[in-house]
Amino acid sequence: MTGFRRLAALLLATLALLAGVTACATRPRSESTAPAEDPASAFPVKVELPGQPPVTLAQQPKRIVSLSPTATETLYAIGAGDQVVAVDEFSNFPPQAPRTDLSGLTADAATVGARTPDLVIAPDNAAQLADGLKTVNVPTLLTPSAATLDDAYRQIEVLGQATGHTKQAAQLVDRMRSDVDEIVRSTPKPPQPLSYYHEVSPDYYSATSQSFVGNVYGLFGLANIADPAGGKFPQLSGEHIVQANPNLIFVADAKCCQVNAAAVAARPGWDTLDAVRRGHIIELDDDVAGRWGPRVVDLVRAIGAGVAKAQQG
Repeated sequence: MTGFRRLAALLLATLALLAGVTACATRPRSESTAPAEDPASAFPVKVELPGQPPVTLAQQPKRIVSLSPTATETLYAIGAGDQVVAVDEFSNFPPQAPRTDLSGLTADAATVGARTPDLVIAPDNAAQLADGLKTVNVPTLLTPSAATLDDAYRQIEVLGQATGHTKQAAQLVDRMRSDVDEIVRSTPKPPQPLSYYHEVSPDYYSATSQSFVGNVYGLFGLANIADPAGGKFPQLSGEHIVQANPNLIFVADAKCCQVNAAAVAARPGWDTLDAVRRGHIIELDDDVAGRWGPRVVDLVRAIGAGVAKAQQG
């Protein structure tokens, strides 16, 4: 009898074990036992940016190649830096990003594929690269230039979803929104709109209110002297700038072309400009002014400081 009881107990234990295994094998995916904070549990995921084809990621990418300086900054800001194995030659921030000689403008599928990526992030004009990588099953997320701050926020959120850092991306966007709102709210409002000239290059290429950076200036109610020229990045004439006599001059070509306040003041005829006479020339970081990533808050802060300075005399 004792032997029978032992045999029965062993049989029941075996059946219980098999039932458990069967239950685990047939459990619906929605009842996954993966921890809620496990980034990999969010995959597979489908992400999409406006005007671009959707991208499906079967699992969390571990080898990301970024060919967009803005995307590179964002990846590190949301905690995905450890997943980045290569970035393009212009991705100079943060300093620890693994820069290469890759280019978002000219890179081909074979060269990028040699880095064995499981996700490539590139500008939206790299459709040919995306098609080439598709043939070797490498998903490519194309990122269009942001036109507004909301576009920039959306792009950060999508990069968070694509990399398994949805929560971190949402927190970053919340901080950015809060910081931008606070800077704009605390900046003194002039009785009349101040006019400004934003310089992209020394040959007087500028940015209108239709551009992303122009949209940021618009938060402060500034009047852009480049708007009559139309488009996003028109080339102005020196005569037009002098005639417009802007209250503020923002130069975003200090790194590329060594343009600073002294260089602007030394231009023929510019000594008559209100912005020059009053010292209202603000030197911007070229990279910050030309990207729509997390450091856009620094751009807003610099513009706010310029607006406040112009009202002090």
